[in-house]
Amino acid sequence: MSDISVLLSQIPSIRHGFGCKQALLPESLQPFSASLPEKKQVHGVRIVDVLFPQQACGEADGFYTEQPGILLSVFTADCLPVIFSHKQGHGVALVHAGWRGLRNGILEQMARRINQSGSTRDWVVSIGPAAGACCYEVSQELVDEFRHGLNLPPALISPSYRHLDLPAIAYAKLTQAGFASVDYAGSCTICTEASTVAGIDLAQRDETRKVYRHKYTSFRRNSLKRAQDPSIPGISGRNQQSGIIILPD
Repeated sequence: MSDISVLLSQIPSIRHGFGCKQALLPESLQPFSASLPEKKQVHGVRIVDVLFPQQACGEADGFYTEQPGILLSVFTADCLPVIFSHKQGHGVALVHAGWRGLRNGILEQMARRINQSGSTRDWVVSIGPAAGACCYEVSQELVDEFRHGLNLPPALISPSYRHLDLPAIAYAKLTQAGFASVDYAGSCTICTEASTVAGIDLAQRDETRKVYRHKYTSFRRNSLKRAQDPSIPGISGRNQQSGIIILPD
């Protein structure tokens, strides 16, 4: 089952969802897929105003619209999908934020765009499934770069040696930007197991067969597998999508 946000679910004029391996694009959003803008995500900070269905957006990692009937989505594996909505559904937005985007300020860029048309105080935000601090080990140099570049507690940025807490960093940045409320939806894309696969309760799986399934597609987990066995395919085309739409009249 795809993840949803408690905050966003309270806004009747929008529909949203965070994908997983069983539904790369959440089923509730699939009827609107023909309206998706064309884009190329590049771990940057460019925000595009989407004005019409199937708009060519070029290289971009953030999308904003006030137009009903246009589905915004981003592809993620271990990066953060961050969904924004006006509290009355007058506008929606979406960001793809990995460590580069967080470091370089894509969330602040989206906050500036929202403040051009109103105020972040009138918007709520949900942070979707991404690599968690439990599993996201990086270089000490990258940890130090975040600690020196952000006015946040060091233990929030890196709660354990050489691990980054991307969701916590995003939450703090969004709070600093003045958004009305922020919540989490989903869990760690690297280690979270699915509760069922094709209707099979994984708690009852045959351990002797070493059947092991995860809820999300993970670039990090897949890369580790490919290092051990080069025949394992990449994840291109199998990234989960997160999305939001202002429902058409």
